[in-house]
Amino acid sequence: RVEQQRDNLETLNQVLRHDIGNDLQVIIGYAELIEHECETEDIHQYIDIIDKSVGHAAELTEMARELSRVMLSDDIEQQRVSLQTVLADEVTEVQASYPGATLEFGTEIPSVTLAANDMISSVFRNLLKNAVQHNDKEVAEVIVSATDHGDAVTVTIADNGPGISDQQKEAVFGKEERGLDSTGTGIGLHLVDTLVDVHGGKVWIEDNDPEGAIFIVELPTV
Repeated sequence: RVEQQRDNLETLNQVLRHDIGNDLQVIIGYAELIEHECETEDIHQYIDIIDKSVGHAAELTEMARELSRVMLSDDIEQQRVSLQTVLADEVTEVQASYPGATLEFGTEIPSVTLAANDMISSVFRNLLKNAVQHNDKEVAEVIVSATDHGDAVTVTIADNGPGISDQQKEAVFGKEERGLDSTGTGIGLHLVDTLVDVHGGKVWIEDNDPEGAIFIVELPTV
């Protein structure tokens, strides 16, 4: 019965993501038509809001897919993954998505290998996006560093944003957290916490100096 329920949930998840994806494509298509037909400044502002909302919805469906993979799997198949490659790919991708932000490496990334799978990329992708999206500065600055401790590696993602209060540092990873004055959901950070735990690691938050937050991920190496 449990296996059947799992299969039913997976089927429901796939159907919902498929239908939502189709609806988002329709919205994008009509928004582009409106933009071409109307040339007023207000219309362009409205279209920009639609584009951002559609992009956020698409991200949520992707995160839901990844989270369901973890929650519905009895065992996560792992392989040897290069930390250098994962971080380089994710920094490049997020920088391309947010050209107005500055993402750079604060240290040379150590040549270490993780026992992980393709979902480990989601950990760093979500933390990088979080550092940019919740930044209140004109230019979001994000610095990625890593330290090899022999049997483990710590990756730090530091930003120049508003920071996170001590009361929120634990709660921000919870299922219901919508913190940092965001209208979005906290599923991204919940996914981070879940994936790090699955891979035998830890994630926590510290204050940046002079301002901002530092997300620290510790993962075992092989």
